[in-house]
Amino acid sequence: MGSAASAAAPPPPPPAQPHGAASPYGPGLAGILPPKPDGDEKKEEEKVDYLNLPCPVPYEEIQREALMSLKPELFEGLRFDFTKMLTNKFALSHSVLMGSLEVPSQSADVIKVPTSQYEFGANFLDPKLMLIGRLMTDGRLNARVKCDLTENLALKINAQLTNEPHYSQGMFNFDYKGKDYRAQFQIGNNAFYGANYIQSVTPNLSMGTEIFWLGQQRKSGIGFNSRYSTDKMVGTLQVASTGIVALSYVQKVSEKVSLASDFMYNHMSRDVTSSVGYDYMLRQCRLRGKIDSNGVVAAYLEERLNMGVNFLLSAEIDHSKKNYKFGFGLTVGE
Repeated sequence: MGSAASAAAPPPPPPAQPHGAASPYGPGLAGILPPKPDGDEKKEEEKVDYLNLPCPVPYEEIQREALMSLKPELFEGLRFDFTKMLTNKFALSHSVLMGSLEVPSQSADVIKVPTSQYEFGANFLDPKLMLIGRLMTDGRLNARVKCDLTENLALKINAQLTNEPHYSQGMFNFDYKGKDYRAQFQIGNNAFYGANYIQSVTPNLSMGTEIFWLGQQRKSGIGFNSRYSTDKMVGTLQVASTGIVALSYVQKVSEKVSLASDFMYNHMSRDVTSSVGYDYMLRQCRLRGKIDSNGVVAAYLEERLNMGVNFLLSAEIDHSKKNYKFGFGLTVGE
């Protein structure tokens, strides 16, 4: 007698497959593993065209997003600004400020003296020429000029004239805007000479350097900076031979909300300060605020009451120095 296995009936043959059809189990492990979703496919990396990089922001404006949140225009007392458009390009402005002025003292207490100030201004705005002048009751005159000499070259002039000797200041800036870089040359009083250059390295990263010479004090310095920006964040780094190291970071939470922080270290004085702030834009108002490592809390509110009419609230509290600043104002302009 043969074995039971030899006497058993043979297994049925597998069902016939259509011609050209793949095996239901697939070749090897490929038939066992689940199919990969379309989202897991590797996306081709976008090639960077280094000959078509964007033009970077000006050297002095690399921290502009952080300054909007952390450095609002705080004031104390009552402020009223009125602007009247006479033509499409020419306007007059009037500004009144009634508050207090801090007087320097050797003691830790803050000494304030009540003061008031009126400011008269004239503005001429043209696509290629901008003239702004401000005259204060104490005799100070501030003037700003921006003139586009060519499509890429612009001249900027900032001047402050006072009755006090050796306190008047003037600065001439020549700005050149290239395809993917910016360069600036500066000449000022007291034998000041400066130059800076910033270059786009990638579509998101730009790096630059600056150098200056102050002939009257026989001081010179050099600095470096970098800026990385995307649609959601902006980060900057600045290092100078004067001993300053500054960092800033801005996170754009949404189109209306952004958070900012900065850090500054002064090697000469061994001072370290940092702050965090926010910038919240509502439908008819804009709210900004910050708090720093010294315990100073500040907030600034701009409320639009009507077309061309804004209400301002400003507050700053420094508990350590017992210094409190509160102000409210109104701006009216066409």
